[in-house]
Amino acid sequence: MNRIIRIAAALTLAVGLATAALAAGAAAISGEVKKIDEGAGKITLKHGPAKSLGMEDPMTMVYRVKDPALLKQVKVGDKVTFEAEEAASGYTVTKIDKAK
Repeated sequence: MNRIIRIAAALTLAVGLATAALAAGAAAISGEVKKIDEGAGKITLKHGPAKSLGMEDPMTMVYRVKDPALLKQVKVGDKVTFEAEEAASGYTVTKIDKAK
């Protein structure tokens, strides 16, 4: 019985660590909206390091957006936090919010 409890505890810990690692991978990135191209479904963002994307240095990049409705939530000049993922077609913003 003790062995089963230890195995269950180890599995719970492993699942918790895996969940934390996934959450860290989707860490929010701080930036500023520089340009919005609704027709192409793209946004240009000037941002700091994006470690979740493997970017150690600040830069300005054009991103696709997963949902075109995201572009209506912000305007040029807004300070934002966003999440993005790397896809075959390039980097894609999956979430964006005005910074608080």
